Parts: sequence; C-alpha cells; structure tokens
Amino acid sequence: MGKYLLKRILFFIPTLIVISLLAFVISINAPGDPLDRMVTAQDSGGETNAQSGNATKEKERWRKKLGLDLPVFYFSITNVAIPDTLYKVYDDNERNSLKRLINTHGNWEAISEWNIALHNLQKALNNLKPDSTQFAQYGKNEVLDTIIQAKQNVAVLLYAWDQKQIQNKIAELSYFVKTFSYFSPAAIDISNASNKYAAIIASPSKISTLIPAIHFYGYNQYHRWVFGDGGRNNGDESARCRGLIRGDFGYSYETKLPVGNVIGERIRWSLFFTLMSVVLAYIISLPIGIKAAANKNSVFDKTSSVILFILYAMPTFWVATILLMTFANTEALNLFPASGIQPITGIPAGSSWLETIRLQLPYLVLPTIAYTYAQLAFLSRITRVSMLEVIGQDYIRTARSKGLSEQKVVYKHAFRNALLPIITIFSNIFPLAIGGSVILETIFTIPGMGQQIFHAILTKDYPVIIVVFTLTGILTLIGYLVADIFYAIADPRISYSSK
Repeated sequence: MGKYLLKRILFFIPTLIVISLLAFVISINAPGDPLDRMVTAQDSGGETNAQSGNATKEKERWRKKLGLDLPVFYFSITNVAIPDTLYKVYDDNERNSLKRLINTHGNWEAISEWNIALHNLQKALNNLKPDSTQFAQYGKNEVLDTIIQAKQNVAVLLYAWDQKQIQNKIAELSYFVKTFSYFSPAAIDISNASNKYAAIIASPSKISTLIPAIHFYGYNQYHRWVFGDGGRNNGDESARCRGLIRGDFGYSYETKLPVGNVIGERIRWSLFFTLMSVVLAYIISLPIGIKAAANKNSVFDKTSSVILFILYAMPTFWVATILLMTFANTEALNLFPASGIQPITGIPAGSSWLETIRLQLPYLVLPTIAYTYAQLAFLSRITRVSMLEVIGQDYIRTARSKGLSEQKVVYKHAFRNALLPIITIFSNIFPLAIGGSVILETIFTIPGMGQQIFHAILTKDYPVIIVVFTLTGILTLIGYLVADIFYAIADPRISYSSK
C-alpha cells in the first residue's frame, strides 16, 4: 500500500505540471490587456498629457509587478528574423504589429529603428503647445483637432503593418507639417519616421523569415508564476511573487489585491457548507438506504422511496425560498435570521469560540438544510441500490445459513462491500468543495465562492478564474487518491501491493 501511494503521489507531479501549464496558457491567452484592467485613469485634476504620463508609469509598475517584462516560457520557436528580445514590447497589439512587419519584410534592424522613430514622434506630438497667435491664425478648434488627429495617426502606425495604411498615415502627417506651422517642432520626427519606413521597404530580407530559430530563456513568466521571483528583481518590487507552489496566486484585475486575499474568506464558507452538508447527508442517508434495502418492499422502503424522490425532485432555489418564507418570516415562524452569516454588528471583539458559534449558529441552520437535502436523497437511493446488489450475492446467503444475526449480515458483510459506489461519489466532493453555490449564496446572502466565481466571470477577472481552475484540478487528484485508500480499507479483495 505504501509503495502504491508513493507511486500515485509521484504520478501527481507530471499531472500537476500539465494542470499548471493549461492554467498558464489560458491566462496569457485570455482576451484583453491585463495592464489596461489594472490601471484606471485619474478623473480629477491634471491635463491629458499628465494623466497619460501617470497611466504609462502605472502600467510600467504593474508590468514589472506581474512579471510581464519577462519572456513567456523557457523557449520559443520563431525564425531568425524575429529577435529574442521582442517580448520586451509589453503592448500586445504593438508586439503583434512588429511580428507581422518582420514576417513580411524580415529586416529587424530597420523595423526596430522605425518603431523607435514612432515613439519619438509620439513624444514630440505630446509636447506640442500652440500659442495664442496660432490659435488666432488657424482657429483654436482646428488646431486642437489636427493635433488630436496626428496623435491618433501615430497610435495607428504603432499597431499597423499594412503598407498602404502606413503610407497614408505618413502622408497625412507630412501634410500637417506643410500646412500648419504649429507642427514645426515635430517636423524632424515626422520626416525621420517617414525615412525609416522607406528604409524597410527598400531593404527587405525575406529569406531570414524562412529559417527557423529556437530561443531559450532561463527566467520567464511561467517559471515566476510557479516558483516565484526569488528576489531576482532588484527594484522595489523584488521578491513580490512567491509562486504558485507557495500559495501566491497573483493579483486580481478588479481589486488589485492578491487573489489569496480575495478568495480566502469566501472559500472558507464554501468549504464549511459543503463539508457540513456532506457529513450530515452521509450520517442520515446511509442508515436510511441500508434499512430500505434490508427490508425491501416494506412499508419503510416504499415510504422512504416516495419521500426521497420528492426531495430530490424539488429545485434548490424553491426549497431555499420556502425555508425563508416559513422559518425566517415575521408573519410565520420567525425562528432564524433571513440572511447573512453573523449579526449585522459583527462578532464582538474578544468573544470566545463558544460565543462565536452561539452567535453564528442561527444563521447557518437554513443554508445547511438547503445544501443537504438533495445530497441526502441521492445518497440514500445509491446506498439502497448498492445494498440490494450485494444482498443478493451467494456469500450473503451463506452467512445467513451459518446462523449469523441479520444485523451482522447486513452491517458487517453486506454494507462493507456496498461501500464502493458510495466512496466513488465521496471522492467527487473535493473539487466541488471550492465551487460554492451561486443560487444558495445569493438567496441566503452568503459570501461564498459561488458568487465570487460568477462575479469574476462577469468582470473577466481571469486570475481568480485560473486559481479556481487550478485548485479544482489539484483537489480532483486528492479525491482520487482518497478514494483509492478507502477502496482498500472497505474491500479486502482490493490490494495495491505487488505480488
């Protein structure tokens, strides 16, 4: 048994690597730029240029904090024309534009100079400050509109790769220089950008795009995501990421808080209600299923079957609503609070754990019933069916013929061998424990994982979604391992030791 467990645990390692790879691939290919999600524009005060500069600095800070300034993986397969430093261009659209230009023309040196020229031109246009004389000559609105149009043209050029589109935008910028004197401070930069693009067209190197190349990177985004940065960055963000294996799941796009903090409190309540409902369901359902099978077609069997089928057929939201209307209604039986998990004023500071339980227990009764009833009905039916299959076996008839008591036959011989399907169901509880229930959490106002996951999907908070995906995979593996152990304990015929 020990060797088998060791083999299974070792087998978990490649499985966990695959899970982490899938989660990482999904995270980096999720739509949208995480930097745009993390950085919010400042609404009050300051000019547009100042706000843009602050947003740029904030993006750069979060870029380092999230590790987006690193290569994606340990290696990349490209062609000779694409440099091994292209990952340093953090804007996805700009990086994709450069790739398209490289694959079209091949000349990275010329393309790099073109990109640098565009950024210089962008800075020059941001620094344009027309005076009152130029406003009077051309009209203030026209001056501001043409400057905005010029800036938009440069933004388009940074993301463009189509030759006709690029030449049209350059021609329009050149027209602005010739027509409006307030563009003269940017004239050199516009001319330089035009010349750099002309150099790309004049000196293509397409043969280099046909030669494959492999670039290797020792420290990358995936390595940092799994193992952390280990203090390798020297700035104020050093040793910020401890890695997935040490419980660091990154930052939420919405709250900018560590994902562990976002889901920490919520996962606690989802785990509580899931585990509590499972324990109660097994404690109640197993005796019902065993007795119903041992007394097949009896009054108890038929009555319990009808009741259990009714329970299983009732929708969760309907049962939860009926519980609230009946037991948390001032016009009916006002026995329990209608919502929440604790008093509105909170738990008093310095309260003992017994006092905390006393204050929270009334809030937990109705949700626990709503979580439990459907599992109870299902497990009871599974137990009955499994017991009926075992009771009909020859060894059960032999045990009865030996004169063993019915209780010993049922509980010692039959029930133990009927446990295998029940154990299989139990193993599936582990990954479900962190999923929560959106419906029940909404009805009872429970701060659980169901609402958090639903909210993360609506707001495209991918780090939270990826963490749930990863934890679900890990808990699934743990559930399978626990099921294998219980199989061997329940059925002596199952042995994992090599003979």
